[in-house]
Amino acid sequence: MITVSVWGALRPAVGGSDTIDLDAGTIGELMRKLEEQYPRTQRYIDEGIAVSINGTIYQDSWNQPLPPDAEIYLLPRIAGG
Repeated sequence: MITVSVWGALRPAVGGSDTIDLDAGTIGELMRKLEEQYPRTQRYIDEGIAVSINGTIYQDSWNQPLPPDAEIYLLPRIAGG
């Protein structure tokens, strides 16, 4: 089980909480479990969510492991070029 911090705009989709607990081992599994347990997050997932693991931001890194004691944040997708 991991604890994930959620950015402000996503909080209503997860019941208003600033953190959620999910059982996931990778970013891809985290996204699947997030959508399963909180269906209102699908729109945000489709638009893109970045994941910060211990201060490093990952986008589209579905196989990235989630260490059990890591500090994990869900963030809006970061645009750039």
